[in-house]
Parts: sequence; C-alpha cells; structure tokens
Amino acid sequence: MKVAVVTAFPPSKVTLNEYGYHLVKNFVLKDEVEELILISDKTSETKQLDFEKSDKVKVCDSWTFNSYLSCFSIIKTVLKEKPDAILFNLQFMKFGDKKIPAALGLMIPMTLRILGYKNIVLLHNILEQVDLDSAGFTSNKLAQKIYNFIGTTLTRFLLKADKVAVTISKYVTVLEEKYKAKNIVLIPHGTFETPKVINFDLKPGPKQVMAFGKFGTYKKVEILIEAVEIIRRKNKEPIEIVIAGTDSPNTPGYLETIKEKYADVKGLIFTGYVEENDVERIFNESTVVVFPYTSTTGSSGVLHQAGSYGKAVIMPDLGDLSLLVKEEGYAGEFFNPESADSLAKAIATIFNDDDYRRKIAMKNFKAASALSMDKIVDLYISHFKDIGVK
Repeated sequence: MKVAVVTAFPPSKVTLNEYGYHLVKNFVLKDEVEELILISDKTSETKQLDFEKSDKVKVCDSWTFNSYLSCFSIIKTVLKEKPDAILFNLQFMKFGDKKIPAALGLMIPMTLRILGYKNIVLLHNILEQVDLDSAGFTSNKLAQKIYNFIGTTLTRFLLKADKVAVTISKYVTVLEEKYKAKNIVLIPHGTFETPKVINFDLKPGPKQVMAFGKFGTYKKVEILIEAVEIIRRKNKEPIEIVIAGTDSPNTPGYLETIKEKYADVKGLIFTGYVEENDVERIFNESTVVVFPYTSTTGSSGVLHQAGSYGKAVIMPDLGDLSLLVKEEGYAGEFFNPESADSLAKAIATIFNDDDYRRKIAMKNFKAASALSMDKIVDLYISHFKDIGVK
C-alpha cells in the first residue's frame, strides 16, 4: 500500500515531531508499505531520514504552523499523490496555537474522507480530559466554556474519519459515551526505541534527576529544584538537576526566568532542545526521571522513553499517568504535585535503596519492550485493511 503520514517531523520543533519520526521509521520497514508519503511541516533544513529503507519515503513539505493555508496545501498534496491510506498524527494544537489555523487543520480528515480517501486519526489527547487552566489555555470560566464548545465541535469533525485511534482506554469510553461514536480504536502510544542491552547500573559520578519536555504550563520545574535542595540540606551527597527541553509554546521565556531565579543553585543544568540522536545519552546519564506535572494532557511519551532506557521514574499520582501505570504495567514512586517535601521524599526513597531503583527500572523496561513501535505500526496496518485498504 501507498501510505501518507501527516505529521510534524524532525528537524521541526512542532509538537509530536518525535512521534512522527518513529511512526515513519517503522512504517517503511513493513513489507505491506510500498511507498510512504511524508506530508510534513516546512523546515529550512532537510528532514532527518537517518534510518533503514528511508528510500521509500517521499517528502512533501506541505504546511506551516499557524498558517491559514495549511488545510488547503495538505489537501492539495493528497490529491496530487493519491495515497491508498492516510494516518494523521494529531493533537488539538497540532496545526497552530491560533484558533482558526488549528480548527481548519482538524477539519482535514473529514474533508479527505468526503473526497474518498481512507484515513485514520491518531488523537493523542481529547479536550474532555484536559484541565484548560493547568495546561495554560485559560483560567477564565467563560473562556473555558467557549473552548469546550469549540473542542466538542472539532471532535465531531475528527470523528468523521474512518477510524480514530486513542492511546488510553478511558478516552475510548469518553468518546463512545459522549459522541456515540462507533469508530474508536485503542492503540497504545508505544515505545520509540528499545535497546537490546540495558545496563541497569548507575553511572559513575553525581546522581542525576532529570525532567524532560516542554515546560511552563502544567510542567513546572520549581518543585523539582526545591525538592533537590531539601535533600541537599539533609546530606552532602552531590546531585545534578537536568532540565532537558524547552519552553511550552504557551509560556515563552519560562525557563529563562527559572535560570535567573535559581542562579545560585549548584548543579542545575539546562540542555535546551534535545535533538533526536541525543535523547538516548540524556536518559542513560540520569539516575531517575521525574515528572513535575500538575496536570496531564494525554499519554506520556516521556514515560515510554524512560521505560525503553530502563529508568526508574517519579510521578504524580494523577490523571493519565496513573492510568498508564495501571494499564501498561509501568512502575514508579509517586508524590503530591503540590509538595516539594513529598517529591524530596520520593527522590530520597529511590536514591537510598538501589535494589528498589533497579526493580522499578526493570519493570519499566519490560513494559516498554512489550509495546514497541514496530508492534504499534502493525496495528495501524491492520486497521487500514479493516477499512478497505488493499
């Protein structure tokens, strides 16, 4: 089959670009896929096609974040390339953080189905499960009602795709009950890379706590820094704090203010944007991966990455993270997201019991290995066949 994937793609910095990379990387390895049309956002640098069978990929730089024309250019590309099947790698702010470009982008799957193109939407989050205040959208109650109305309308458009895939079982229940949808399928997030050999031993040198992501809305690093400072006051063990990633698009300048506020904190490292080929090193150097979240907005790619590199994790016991732990077999130490003392206790628990750290790391690696991206892509191909793609 000739498959098109609509996604952001490295070196793009648009959300879900890493997930798009691993989807494409694994699709081209399948015998069923003769050609893959990468319908990606425009980048000044060439796309990162550094994987096996990348000669199957035809790159079509077709859209731009926040452009009012992205909807039309993507449809034009599809009409030109005529794929047998299309997979959309989406969340609600995929095509822009401005209302009109974002909304127009989410109407594309419905439009293409009307035009006769088979498509599946992978929806990483649903508005019904997003705390609009914590996630940085709005704290105004009237504005929240407007967002929810718009979100419900756009969800109805997305449900016009042949199938909508979600990564958490609760999302299936919400969409089926609220929208009476019959085309929802559960396809787990999957794990990007699973190294064949994992070293569960600690690296020499200071222990390292690491947070990974886009920070400033519901991902706030103050609690992590303050928790480590609490531990340091109790003992003199050297600890490094690694903040790996960038500002959330909704909170530009956040990390710069953190650098200024905590300028006197020793061992505080800001990596900036982590390139795909540097992700493994960042995870391998960490002792534990911490999730300093006050809310969640979907399945956690960072949790799956931590598992794939055999890392113990510390997370708040809330929302989608809690569901993932239960559904997919991950493990971790939990903390109160409003208490630095609680997080300090969780970090100390893992630091002070290496057998416990190793036990969590091994369980997470086992969970990640069971849901490799290779197996996830097999599920998409199976669902393409279900909707009539030859």
